[in-house]
Amino acid sequence: MNTPVTPITPDPRLIEVRIPCDDVQLEGDLVIPPGAQGLVLFAHGSGSSRRSPRNRMVAGEMHHKGLATLLFDLLTPAEARDEAETGLLRFDIPFLTERLVSATRWAGDGEVDIDEPLLGYFGASTGAAAALAAAARIPEIKAVVSRGGRTDLAGPAVEQVRAATLLIVGDLDRQVMEWNRETYERLGCVKQLSVIPGATHLFAERGALENVAELAASWLKLHMTKP
Repeated sequence: MNTPVTPITPDPRLIEVRIPCDDVQLEGDLVIPPGAQGLVLFAHGSGSSRRSPRNRMVAGEMHHKGLATLLFDLLTPAEARDEAETGLLRFDIPFLTERLVSATRWAGDGEVDIDEPLLGYFGASTGAAAALAAAARIPEIKAVVSRGGRTDLAGPAVEQVRAATLLIVGDLDRQVMEWNRETYERLGCVKQLSVIPGATHLFAERGALENVAELAASWLKLHMTKP
């Protein structure tokens, strides 16, 4: 049975930021729990945004584990309106990857109030492909989590990923499952494939998203903690 995502109460620690990227600025929501050493950048899927209730719920679990999060829009408001009509950008992984790389460089250049933060990615659907492609280019990325990811769209970049990578898939999301199994075999890093029983692509079934949040936060905490 599908269950709605519980509304998230606004986090009083949330800081609204603007991230420069070429000739545009991307809007983001930054939360830094006390003592955070790691920062997780979220790359949402097509048709979503930084306000995704699913990603915000997952981010909340990361806050409980002492991880900072940056949820940001990969598209400007004008680009998002055009995308809703044309669909031209949702599968443009090189474009989305450049946006994620720019946000990562911004976060790592002292713009976030964490001393030399350890960096990680949480990507959903097409955003997971961008996360893998960006991790292949940025050796500072310590860990990646893919939720229902279109990992097939990352192409040969997956073979260059060195960050510890967790792939999470619902066992009823059969085509995505096949793509993730193929990606798992090609990854040459520390890796894990976790299958959520009875879950479909959006993990809307009772308890499925909570399972995703716990798996993701635990994986990122494990690989993004300073000695």
